[in-house]
Amino acid sequence: MASPKERGAKAGGLAVALREALNKRGGLWFGWSGETQVDPPSEPKVFRSGKVTYALQTLDPEDQRAHYAGYANGTLWPLCHYRLGLLNFRRTDWEGYRRVNATFARALMPLLKPDDIVWVHDYHFIPLASELRALGFEGRIGYFHHIPFPTPEVFLTLPSHAALVRDLSRYDLVGLQTEHDVRALLTYVSSEARGWIAPGGVVGLRDRRFRIATYPIGIDADAFVHDAEAAAGSEEEERLKASLAGRALAVGVDRLDYSKGLPNKFAAFGELLKSHPERRSTVTMMQVAPLSRSEVTEYQALRRELEELAGAINGEYAEFDWVPLRYLNRPFQRATLAAIYRTARLGVVTPLRDGMNLVAKEYVAAQNPEDPGVLVLSRFAGAADELSGSVIVNPYDVEGMADALNSALSMTLGERKDRWRANMEKVTRNTIHRWCETFITDLSGVDGYGAGVEPARSLPAPKKATRGRN
Repeated sequence: MASPKERGAKAGGLAVALREALNKRGGLWFGWSGETQVDPPSEPKVFRSGKVTYALQTLDPEDQRAHYAGYANGTLWPLCHYRLGLLNFRRTDWEGYRRVNATFARALMPLLKPDDIVWVHDYHFIPLASELRALGFEGRIGYFHHIPFPTPEVFLTLPSHAALVRDLSRYDLVGLQTEHDVRALLTYVSSEARGWIAPGGVVGLRDRRFRIATYPIGIDADAFVHDAEAAAGSEEEERLKASLAGRALAVGVDRLDYSKGLPNKFAAFGELLKSHPERRSTVTMMQVAPLSRSEVTEYQALRRELEELAGAINGEYAEFDWVPLRYLNRPFQRATLAAIYRTARLGVVTPLRDGMNLVAKEYVAAQNPEDPGVLVLSRFAGAADELSGSVIVNPYDVEGMADALNSALSMTLGERKDRWRANMEKVTRNTIHRWCETFITDLSGVDGYGAGVEPARSLPAPKKATRGRN
């Protein structure tokens, strides 16, 4: 996780919300230091800031490579995003992944008190509860999976699928983004792992009992609204509007990642200009795509593909005073993004698969209530379950997306307002703060399923039902 010194673009809404929760309650923030060292120290660097203690662990470089680039992002990331052709499983990476989790558990264990609750984030650390339990920690441990959870048919392609689900059973509470994700995991537990499921998502697996539930993550809506309102009339907004020369703006903001469907998005915009020539020179698309994992071959190939697509679209349709597609490979501060979102008539968020996609919610929060833009959203983003006022598209249907972009550009002000109000109600209700507090409250056992319930513990399996002969 981010260190307390990180600010701006690096310290996102998740980091801010978790830091606020820790500042309210006091607690420990544990993570990787961002550094590698041969024969690293076994103990983390520990320091305190306010009510929060920070513990940062340095890793062996080969362990870090096997854990992060190898198993976490070479195996689990493509698996969970349904890109099986890119899945690369190596036993050495799997062993390194577990080794890093064991290292983290050994470093964390001396810092824990018996009544502490531990909240583990994301697919990099699925085995951490197993390692902590093996060292004797009996307190509550929760896990939140920020990316999609694959259906059993996809999950079974992973050689280590059974071991990972056993690891999940060592948690007391497993949180997922959507009901689809919850159904996928529950189906695996009941059909493949032969577990049992009780009301409320309580699961029995072998000798363990735990709960699986949906916790859709949100944004700091008030802060984003404030940033967007502050951006109105700012120098950056005026520069952007002047550059558009009265044209509509369609904006996309995504990491440069194959899960985001950027080639399909570019192709759809090109198809819009081809099949609806009246849109030429009336709309500009801006795609902000900061580089990520640029050392990985697949990401280098994606970058080249996007550069070629952008060049082809601009080469065919540009005028001397109009460039159809603006493609930027650098990040922007939140205030700048808020100005771009507020100016854009369309927000185009079309991943091939995404756990939630907070850009969709940021775009909604940034809109001017009196003249809101339209969100064009992939049905395969978790946010589509909540943001019913969006124009929902299939990112694999390029022509269908082009038609949706055209329809959104033609939408009346009244319809735009109705759709925005429906989306904004969800954005302001399910905020990052509510998400954080709800998960911690449920994990603490103060409310919900955990009231009066002990942490997940060893239990005898329920007896099988017997049936008499007719």
